[in-house]
Amino acid sequence: MSAKAWDRLATIVMWLAAALILALLGWFIGLILWRGLPVISWHFLTARPSEVEAGGGVGPELFNSFYVVLLSLVLSVPVGVGAGIYLAEYAPRGTLTDLVRLAVESLATVPSIVLGLFGMIIFVNFLGLSFSILGGAATLALLNLPVLVRVTEDSVRAVPGSFREGALALGATRYQTLLRVVLPAALPGLVVGVTLVAGRALGETAILIFTAGTSVSRHLFDLNPLAAGETLAVRLWSIQSESVVPDAARIARGISALLVLVVLVFNLGVGIPGRWLERRLSGRS
Repeated sequence: MSAKAWDRLATIVMWLAAALILALLGWFIGLILWRGLPVISWHFLTARPSEVEAGGGVGPELFNSFYVVLLSLVLSVPVGVGAGIYLAEYAPRGTLTDLVRLAVESLATVPSIVLGLFGMIIFVNFLGLSFSILGGAATLALLNLPVLVRVTEDSVRAVPGSFREGALALGATRYQTLLRVVLPAALPGLVVGVTLVAGRALGETAILIFTAGTSVSRHLFDLNPLAAGETLAVRLWSIQSESVVPDAARIARGISALLVLVVLVFNLGVGIPGRWLERRLSGRS
């Protein structure tokens, strides 16, 4: 068989594999939405959960999911992006820098339940935060950091060197080059990194069970970061494992569909402004 035939065969196989993966993903998401969308209603989205009677909602859990993710991003994005930029642009080549990269990659492989136990020991017990939104967000920030550092470093390193050379040749300082040329060019990768960690945080369960708890505040939308912070994913776990609510299966179907929709909306909500900001910064450079 000729090289051209082998190339055509490999292309067909890859297209078939991609189509199979997309079909499985579409079937999986479609099944979740088909079973769960009829459960979602305004009452379901705003009512408090019920522990005994049927008909409860997930209002506090929905609010807590976004609140915990937002706080975790506030804590992790400046540190993770800053560390990635430093490693890509300023860190000298050497053993110490290689050890830092190795430590970051090793932290990324730590199971989330181990980070949950660490967060419970440090934030819940040692710092006395108890089961709270703040403790859960701080532990999620530790989960986010390795991904943010690696994605940021790779995105910044992927910017062609000619961009830097051109800016420096026009008289820009190194800081101006980084701010006005490198970061706008690397912004799509940074947006992808933030979206990945946010989506992972929305579906995280083990960490939040140990740090944010499995209960909610007395108030429907409680902004107190020290309040208990059960999220949608934790509610899904608890209602499937230990709940005595008569309609537990129905609520689980609704939460599953709602989580899928929340992740899709969040991806669009982060991706579209990120593209707009990229074009605006590129226009200024």
